Amino acid sequence: MKADPSAQVRLLDLQDLDSRADQLRHQRRTLPETARLAELTEARTITENQARDARIEVDDLAVEQAKVDADVEQVKTRRERDRQRIEQGLISNPKDIQRMQQEMVSLERRITSLEDDEIEVMERAEEAQRTLDSLIAQLTDTDAEIADLSAARDARLAEIDQALGELDGQRGPIVEDVPADLIALYDRLREAKGGVGAALLRARRCSGCNLDLDHAEVATIRATAEEEVVRCDECSRILVRTAESGL
Repeated sequence: MKADPSAQVRLLDLQDLDSRADQLRHQRRTLPETARLAELTEARTITENQARDARIEVDDLAVEQAKVDADVEQVKTRRERDRQRIEQGLISNPKDIQRMQQEMVSLERRITSLEDDEIEVMERAEEAQRTLDSLIAQLTDTDAEIADLSAARDARLAEIDQALGELDGQRGPIVEDVPADLIALYDRLREAKGGVGAALLRARRCSGCNLDLDHAEVATIRATAEEEVVRCDECSRILVRTAESGL
């Protein structure tokens, strides 16, 4: 393949632009904000599920609390009714009075037991509510961090996209200066060689693979016409010759 030496040198400018673009695209794919957002989103899902479960527990305990409260009031009402009947003399039979007094003792024990249950349920409900409040606070903090990180990520993506656009605008004129067949070769090599298709030959070393050329290869390149496109024997990349090549 042949190409004007100036066109071959332009490949180095193109390679520089493409390498910078590759770096920007890598940055775009590996933004720390993106990774952190993924972590936060996963953590938020877990917290949201925990908050849902906590809310269910709070609601269930509220129902249980209402039932225990109702049971306590019901037994107290019955005890008060029996006491009034005795005090008002509505019960005259001694055996009935004795029976009711024994029942009132049982009711007192029942009230004590229910009030203990009431306290236990209340404590559980308070603990469940504290847990729910803590989880809601975590969700609020996480949402705020997600919002801040999303804004930072979007701003960084906009900067990268703008820089990529500028590089793409600079690339067009360079491509026009290089023969199509040389561009096609360069693109194939870039794809196969980790993004580097053309390398400067500096001081008899390929800057693509960073290996020194042996004497035979240097002699061959020195004898090759400037218009001929030469390739590195080691990495197959296009070697661009300049005054720095040491030939």
